[in-house]
Amino acid sequence: MELNELLEIGEKERARQKQTRVYCCTSTGCQAASSMDVKKNMDKAVKDGGLSDRVEIVGVGCMGFCGKGPLVQVDPEETLYEEVTPEQAASIIETIGGNGNGATPAKGDINHPFFARQMRVVRENTGKIDPERIEEYIAVGGYESLYHVIHEMTPGEVVEEISNSGLRGRGGGGFPTGLKWATVAKMPGDRKYVICNGDEGDPGAFMDRSILESDPHLVLEGMAIAAYAVGANRGFIYVRAEYPLAIQRLEKAIKQAKKYGLLGSQIFDSPFDFKIDIRIGAGAFVCGEETALIQSIEGGRGNPVPRPPYPAQSGLWGDPTLINNVESFANIAPIIKRGAEWYANSGTEKSKGTKIFALTGKIENNGLIEVPMGITLREIVEEMGGGVPDGGKVKAVQTGGPSGGCIPASMLDTPVDYDSLTKVGSMMGSGGMVVMDEETSMVEVARFYMEFCRE
Repeated sequence: MELNELLEIGEKERARQKQTRVYCCTSTGCQAASSMDVKKNMDKAVKDGGLSDRVEIVGVGCMGFCGKGPLVQVDPEETLYEEVTPEQAASIIETIGGNGNGATPAKGDINHPFFARQMRVVRENTGKIDPERIEEYIAVGGYESLYHVIHEMTPGEVVEEISNSGLRGRGGGGFPTGLKWATVAKMPGDRKYVICNGDEGDPGAFMDRSILESDPHLVLEGMAIAAYAVGANRGFIYVRAEYPLAIQRLEKAIKQAKKYGLLGSQIFDSPFDFKIDIRIGAGAFVCGEETALIQSIEGGRGNPVPRPPYPAQSGLWGDPTLINNVESFANIAPIIKRGAEWYANSGTEKSKGTKIFALTGKIENNGLIEVPMGITLREIVEEMGGGVPDGGKVKAVQTGGPSGGCIPASMLDTPVDYDSLTKVGSMMGSGGMVVMDEETSMVEVARFYMEFCRE
């Protein structure tokens, strides 16, 4: 495939799209609240109302405001509806057609701080494209970054670009991504591997699941760019068995990318080959550790092994292996598209870019948020999250999962970045953020995490 062919696919898709697009969340959380029935009823209402020529219903990934789902958004007006029931679905379409009686579901505020304070890089497309149609991803510039690196950059230049962006691993440790890539790229040998770690196991964390369900091609493109940069021709995505929808959409995305020649042999008519397979984890928390994950992919028991050697030196089947998590790979295509300088201009001096958090617990507005590094816990909890329900007060905020810590309310002005969280005795972790109110027993919290780790 040539660039003009890719661009033509995008142009045809944009021309196909209707004047009014009604986005219905079909992620795991909203599906559990009957969003598929909501979508089905809206589809029927469009057909019955004779609106098929100008209105289309699009099943999309997570919109973020999970506590108010199922969510429906009408574009281009950007009208948001919350907690939509199947019985209310038709009224939304009737309103679009000018036949509404005003009995639509409750409207949300698209300008609420929960949305307005976000900086969407990884989640730029989520809630706006159908994750099961590669054409929609291509229509918003998908796979153009991959073409750019293959035909206009050397592998070394790609590694340098990622290094200059300041991106650090989003899986918890915060290791510089460019340095990890450079280590693998410099290792000798004809066989190298790229692994995407989708085995998030922290309680309350569902960031990676959401990305895989909402924008799987973004992750595939990031992995392919990484493979080109380090000299790998085979990749694996390790996903928890508890994520069936993510697995289903990944499988479909891989098939679609192969069909268009964006994965497989001679990608974009170049000598670059890259194949991706999915490996399903057994659910053990320890398999999120990279050496244990490698053991599991190889067919063994997922037990961590001593380091060195590190996976970048001797990983999967003894060959150099690059391991990043889902969110890390999802940052790659945007960095290539807009440049390292653009990315490095957001965040803090040592923590660049954005971070996705799963905001849960005793909080008014729970869900997924993507915020610039350096925002304070207070801004997240009180402004975006709306504070504790019913006028309650925050006792602590837990970050970093079982390996992290509980940050007391007196430290809510702590900036959210790698160094600041470590300084107060916690850590960034993969992105779980659990709010606790004054009724929460910290002894029970400690007991829960101890038992979680033991089991």
